[in-house]
Amino acid sequence: MSEYIAPLRDMQFVLRELAPIDQVPALPGCEEVSLDLAEAILEEAGKFAGGVLSPINASGDREGARWQDGEVFTAGGWKEAYRQFVDGGWNALSCDPAHGGQGVPRLVAALVEEMRNAANTSFALCPMLTHGAIEALELRASDVLKHTYLPKMVSGEWTGTMNLTEPQAGSDLSAVRTRAVPKEDGSYRVHGQKIFITYGEHDMTENIVHLVLARTPDAPEGVKGISLFVVPKFLVGADGSLGARNDVRCVSIEHKLGIHASPTAVLAFGDNEGAIGWLVGEENRGLETMFIMMNAARFSVGLQGIGLAERAYQRALAYSRERTQGVEIGASGRGKAAIIRHPDVRRMLMLMKSRTEALRAVACVVAAAMDTASGHADAAERAGSQAFVDLMIPVVKGWSTESAIDIASLGVQIHGGMGFIEETGAAQHLRDARITTIYEGTTGIQAADLIGRKIARDGATAIREVLAQMRDVQRQLTGKDDARLAAIEATLGEGIEAIEWAVSFILDSYGSDPRKPSVGAVPFMELLGIVAGGWQMARAALISHRRLRDGAGDPAFHRTKLETARFYADHVLARAPGLAHTVVHGADSALAVEDDQF
Repeated sequence: MSEYIAPLRDMQFVLRELAPIDQVPALPGCEEVSLDLAEAILEEAGKFAGGVLSPINASGDREGARWQDGEVFTAGGWKEAYRQFVDGGWNALSCDPAHGGQGVPRLVAALVEEMRNAANTSFALCPMLTHGAIEALELRASDVLKHTYLPKMVSGEWTGTMNLTEPQAGSDLSAVRTRAVPKEDGSYRVHGQKIFITYGEHDMTENIVHLVLARTPDAPEGVKGISLFVVPKFLVGADGSLGARNDVRCVSIEHKLGIHASPTAVLAFGDNEGAIGWLVGEENRGLETMFIMMNAARFSVGLQGIGLAERAYQRALAYSRERTQGVEIGASGRGKAAIIRHPDVRRMLMLMKSRTEALRAVACVVAAAMDTASGHADAAERAGSQAFVDLMIPVVKGWSTESAIDIASLGVQIHGGMGFIEETGAAQHLRDARITTIYEGTTGIQAADLIGRKIARDGATAIREVLAQMRDVQRQLTGKDDARLAAIEATLGEGIEAIEWAVSFILDSYGSDPRKPSVGAVPFMELLGIVAGGWQMARAALISHRRLRDGAGDPAFHRTKLETARFYADHVLARAPGLAHTVVHGADSALAVEDDQF
């Protein structure tokens, strides 16, 4: 079974050309970040992902995590890999230097995170949740809580969790019932049960820091009565030493379709005298803080999708080179051909390749905007970048993960019957990808957020700015005397017009009957993702065309970039007008059928 190899050449292209790393040193705290440093980080991250995480991915999937008497034991090799991860400084890579982090820009960290997820999604989930908890504490916790928890969480010595979901409160967090009772010493006693808690219990670190949504006794009903608390597995003394075990225990772990090696825990808080916790931020404003974690996690889940798509592509490509079957169509001889020579297999491989490269490019452009939004000296630049990030986070999460399922499914198809057999590894990528469209907000929730808050409520201001940038790239494609660029220009233009049509419908109908645009919310999200991918692939095609014209760079790489962009335009971007039709005309039939006729 082949191991993961980081796609460094494409990642370097993104860093140099599409989300230029040379713009990062202008941001405060990033003065020493250079292309050479970024590429060195990626090279080392690739070695760790391919040499340490990938080899335990399949075995972890087979063995899974194990619960026994309230304790959870991770799969073989997990603790050793996590120790190497922490010792190598990887957990602290993008964290604030004030708490022991390295302050590497989000753009570079995003590519490193993609590698972890490609090599071993189950492993990568643990630091992902820790980073979300770190971000929430950095922004809203008291200085005492920051001092107590952040240094150990940033280093990776302790891990963090998000505790939102309860049996009766899934996507609807207004139904949260977990209670937090204040005490005279300023602490709270937390009572309740949380489910679906990723790495809620494990044996890799000596402490786990739970961030828990709960209600105080006088809290109002609904989401405006939810507060956020930090509840450690072990209490922490004033000197930083660990004390008594807190009143929180793992009741069980779930048996899942995928991500078997990631323990998904059911946690019981306060079965005895109450789990001791401390308020993060203000009472009744916990959901605001939790959404800080969720936005970071949603972007990271999008990166999971990209990593899984890349890994599925690599496995299918390797198999297609090795597997011989049938005679090549049009060949003069009758010898058996590797299946990569068959036209339909080539089509599927190119779908996997082009879509993955588009996903990566879009995510990295968004990551670069995150860096600008958080650190640029000019307030207008920060605001514009943040508006772009807010618009695109649902797309990166929803479109990337839905695409990952499609791409992993294509990987199984390329393997044929062997793809249905677990030993080849293709099925694991599909199983692991399936959860990504569900957790941290389903695809439907991402799409509803996109059309409601980011289009209708915003008056389409942010998306019109993006459409203007897309139009600029379309203009650059004209007059280049290259049939590939001409084809990309035409299809990109149709995609832009499709978005404009769909946006007009959303703006016209959302206020009067929000059900109608909501039926088309997921198709609209896919539409925006596909066209955004086409925009970035078009930029890549222009750059590669220029490099080939000037005789610069690797000609084979740039020729492939051009052909891949053309393929994306013909096979993926060409779907845009049909999706817009669904957005504009698809509501009436969905809403007309009576409930009892389903």
